[in-house]
Amino acid sequence: MDVKWGPLTTHDAPAWAEFAAAVEAVDRTGSHATVEQMAERLANPLLNLPEGTLAARRDGRIVALGLAPVRQTADPVHLMELWGGGVHPDHRRRGYGRRIIDWSLKTAPMLHERHYPGKPLHLHLHVHDGNHDLAKLADEAGFSPTRVFQSRRRDLAAPVPPPRVADGVTIVTWTPALDEQARMVRNAAFREHWGSTPHTPDSWKRLITGTTDFRPEGSFLATADGTAVGCLLTHYREADTAAAGVREAWIQIVATVEEWRGKGVASALIAHALASFKAQGYGTAGLSVDAANGTGAVALYERAGFATFKSVTTYVRAF
Repeated sequence: MDVKWGPLTTHDAPAWAEFAAAVEAVDRTGSHATVEQMAERLANPLLNLPEGTLAARRDGRIVALGLAPVRQTADPVHLMELWGGGVHPDHRRRGYGRRIIDWSLKTAPMLHERHYPGKPLHLHLHVHDGNHDLAKLADEAGFSPTRVFQSRRRDLAAPVPPPRVADGVTIVTWTPALDEQARMVRNAAFREHWGSTPHTPDSWKRLITGTTDFRPEGSFLATADGTAVGCLLTHYREADTAAAGVREAWIQIVATVEEWRGKGVASALIAHALASFKAQGYGTAGLSVDAANGTGAVALYERAGFATFKSVTTYVRAF
């Protein structure tokens, strides 16, 4: 049967999950997702399903996929990410990957101009270690390797340092009443971070604290005189546990406002979180960090016992 190309629909969560599982089985990206999680992604209001998605199907199954959602803000640059999973291992080297990238180069500028006319656009493509075919396609399409992000992991069976609180700082567990403070801390702390986009209240709820992955009992704020100066927010993915056999607490965000950096706030948050994770029955803790991060985050995570287990290179093409 011939391959048929067309957009995704809201009914494609099971097909997308099946496709993603086939890609992960070969590429070992460490990314697993349930049908429920895929349904959440398809419901993203910033993802234009008819125009911002492209899927190749054969015998009713997805064999190649690309998505180009717009971002919640463009301050000062609109950073669009091409994602979705690429090409099924059984259907590679047939030109499908090239077709998806060519489609994205036409589609992304069109969607961008509709949402953020006059703003500069940078299209990001994330390439996992060892995916030489995708790296080659990115090079040929005019993308440049720009940044490396490390996924790091810590075994909670190893001794966990006792929580230490910086002078004048109190660590409290996240509550809905503190959610807006956490968002403001994250936005302030990540203002100068490469590739970061400020969260709106809607995107924050949808992607961070309103998703089924969010774990409020494993998320914390550091406060001083009643004001949040740091936060650590945690996600948990059941699909990862099913694949690896180990419950992992994934630290989605660690943030400290600039005027409180260097005072032990992030160290206190991490130590507190690790002790909590262990008490809650997690086997490992993980996080991702920009290898060129200028705030000292890499050294901080190394001191806390996090070691790199995979890397992703972000390729960028400016328009």
